[in-house]
Amino acid sequence: MRRGNLATVLGLVHRGGSLSRAEITRTTGLSRSTVAALVAELADLGFVLESGPEATARVGRPSPVVHPDPGCVAITVNPELDAVTVGVVSLGGKVRARIRNEVGHPVTAAETVEIVVGDLADLAPELASSRVAGIGVAVPGLVREGDGVVRWAPHLGWREESIAAALHRATGHDAFAANDASLGALAEHIFGAGVGVRDLVYLNGGASGIGGGVITGGAPLGGVGGYAGEFGRTRPGVRDPADSAVADGTLEDEVSRARLLALLGLDSADQVELSAALAASADPAVRAELGRQARVLSVAVSNAVNVLNPELVVLGGFLADVLRADPERFTGLVREQSVGPASEGVRIVPAALGADLLMIGAGQLALHRLLADPAAIRDRAGVNGPSVPDRGA
Repeated sequence: MRRGNLATVLGLVHRGGSLSRAEITRTTGLSRSTVAALVAELADLGFVLESGPEATARVGRPSPVVHPDPGCVAITVNPELDAVTVGVVSLGGKVRARIRNEVGHPVTAAETVEIVVGDLADLAPELASSRVAGIGVAVPGLVREGDGVVRWAPHLGWREESIAAALHRATGHDAFAANDASLGALAEHIFGAGVGVRDLVYLNGGASGIGGGVITGGAPLGGVGGYAGEFGRTRPGVRDPADSAVADGTLEDEVSRARLLALLGLDSADQVELSAALAASADPAVRAELGRQARVLSVAVSNAVNVLNPELVVLGGFLADVLRADPERFTGLVREQSVGPASEGVRIVPAALGADLLMIGAGQLALHRLLADPAAIRDRAGVNGPSVPDRGA
């Protein structure tokens, strides 16, 4: 019971940021003395910090405030078609560092490991005083849930790649891998637009195409092998043949980041740069392409609404830019193509976490075991501090 209570309190602080002991007591229903003891134990483990009470108008003695310890971190990796991004994310979902490595070709799994090892050397000052829980890898492809093996990442050319095991061997840190969009859905559910929402669909658009993730009943929908949510490989029924750019194309063939970059005259851009360029462009060709992609994307989103009946649809990556071009028109198109009752009340919003989203999701993956059982690492020492036992994905 005590181990479960430790996990409950740490989870509250991780998701909610700074919370007073009184807030934790009210939320958990535990006694004040029990919460005080649990917080003290989590502080000894290096997972939380306490500060003096904040000023309050309430009667009675102010309560100390509990914060996630920023020294407990995860290393995050996102291999994409145009870049490999390595980051450091602390408890509480805060991005502390980010290195974007531009690549001129789809990287192999071995090249990804080499890049990570090199970046960890550069990040050594940042990590010197940190406790590393592990490495989380957000992969644009199908990742087997049981062991983190990448079964197929078509844009990277990966098949049956044990990326988690390879990173563990190269760095000494426990490593975990999962589909990038599934991690994006999890990040938005915990920290972003989906906080408090039990049923949501997330679609992510990146250099390697379109992926998706689903939260149903408050929990991720994985499917039997962990491959659920591959919306990018579906074939939307394009309403107007003139809107089809590729004969018998999949969603990610039709709704394409590469087409937007080409019209903007850019060879490469990170998500912040692409969003800024699209927002600033008055080129009729760019606006027309955003409109075409919105019409095709609306078909896929309406299909998801009809099948899954979510409360919320979150669009991330460049799909958020497609939505922002005309959000009212896009929402109207989805409603027109959805079964009436299924679309009642559904909201369609851009991802709240922006360019940090996949790093935060990968960080959550690496922190998973620690959050589930913080006491389990008490006597386990890893590189730069305690490390969570490897679950592979």
